[in-house]
Amino acid sequence: MNWLRPLVAGGCRVPFGAQHRAPFCALRAFAAHPQNQVAEGVVKLQQPKAQLGTDKGKKNFILKTPKGTRDYSPKQMAIREKVFNTIISCFKRHGAEVIDTPVFELKETLMGKYGEDSKLIYDLKDQGGELLSLRYDLTVPFARYLAMNKITNIKRYHIAKVYRRDNPAMTRGRYREFYQCDFDIAGHFDPMIPDAECLKIMHEILSMLQLGDFLIKVNDRRILNGVFAVCGIPDSLFHSTCSTVDKLNKATWEDVKNEMVGERGLSPEAADRIGEYIRVHAGGLGLIEQLLQDPKLSQNKLARDGLGDMKLLFEYLTLFGIADKISFDLSLARGLDYYTGVIYEAVLLQPQNAHREEPVNMGSVAGGGRYDELVGMFDPKGRKVPCVGVSIGIERIFSIMEQEVEASKEKIRTTETQVLVATPQKNFLDVRLKLISELWDFGIKAEMLYKKNAKLLNQLQYCEDTGIPLAAIIGEQELKDGVVKLRVVASREEVDIPREKLAEEIRRRLES
Repeated sequence: MNWLRPLVAGGCRVPFGAQHRAPFCALRAFAAHPQNQVAEGVVKLQQPKAQLGTDKGKKNFILKTPKGTRDYSPKQMAIREKVFNTIISCFKRHGAEVIDTPVFELKETLMGKYGEDSKLIYDLKDQGGELLSLRYDLTVPFARYLAMNKITNIKRYHIAKVYRRDNPAMTRGRYREFYQCDFDIAGHFDPMIPDAECLKIMHEILSMLQLGDFLIKVNDRRILNGVFAVCGIPDSLFHSTCSTVDKLNKATWEDVKNEMVGERGLSPEAADRIGEYIRVHAGGLGLIEQLLQDPKLSQNKLARDGLGDMKLLFEYLTLFGIADKISFDLSLARGLDYYTGVIYEAVLLQPQNAHREEPVNMGSVAGGGRYDELVGMFDPKGRKVPCVGVSIGIERIFSIMEQEVEASKEKIRTTETQVLVATPQKNFLDVRLKLISELWDFGIKAEMLYKKNAKLLNQLQYCEDTGIPLAAIIGEQELKDGVVKLRVVASREEVDIPREKLAEEIRRRLES
């Protein structure tokens, strides 16, 4: 066993922290002994096998996005940017300021705010002594922001990604990672004025996006509370019953009733009494007046208050000219626990293009409501800041618009380039670089082909392929005369423009 002595004596040292290399070290020592020639071959095979393992891993690696997420191509992003710009312009028109919050929050900040949906919150592994979760929506972080900064009055918008550990339905715009576009008004104000503005904003955005006919359903948690009370539902089952009622737009009444009885513990009689209200009643001021005369509901204070505010809300909506798109619907519940008053939800009634035989049922595309107690849950002294807001379901809206663009074969520009700097001459790269630099300095969106001696035909074809409206062409004669030939790509009209007036002429043509 003398051949082992070099190893024992330290002939092959293993650095601290690298003990995993010891087998290789031992094998080299073993192979070095003349009596173990076979071992030398084993050592030589070890490293190639490790490399093969790495290569094999690469070969078997599946290129895909995580479940419930997706990539967006330049064409898709062009559609998304158009939607975002429409929404942001509306938010700004109504005087909103923009804020941002972290993509993750302390876990305790989010828990207990969403009812049954809390199980959909993504928890993060403890990395630094804090238990964290990805934000589920933008409302709870907003409430935390208000309480932490002692803000009692603000009108804000926030557009950012949120995360839900849900079962995705990608074709219907249901993802695990998606954007929300929120507008909220926080502060003590006279009843229903901010609420009416939120509904007006929802109406404006859906109208501007031209998604087709839509309807905005409204209800009030206080009215629902009163309905449940007169139907014999205990307060402890209010939130869970709301979550079940909220499924009525996706399930049959029998399914909803079975869940009320089988899972929520309601009696069949109580469920039927609830059904008498939520299955039939939908309308406007007439329905509100009818319910105010209901002998049972009129005895419940919460229901009376809710119906009184609902009547006031419809008066404001009439003044805004949008009451015909609003329906008071007692079946609307919205399952989140933090709602305390008016709630609303927008649904599409038909697709934009009439050539489709079957309507695309995308469900809710916007929603929101009043949450007057959420900020107080974070404030050390329990001080409340009344809040009301609306959230636009950007992913579902985008899915609809993407389908319509595909069906219409509409060509979408993915850049905003206004002019291509081109030349018919060889060895004119320096001239093009100087000209395009001048245009950039004037704020003109300009491009050029990254080729020294590109053919003019290829340069003009690039304009047509990408939708660039103008081409600034400069050759030997133009350079000598101090002009640039400006070409309208669509009509092929060309005109010589003095070089110093080129940027001004480009702007004038684009504006006209």
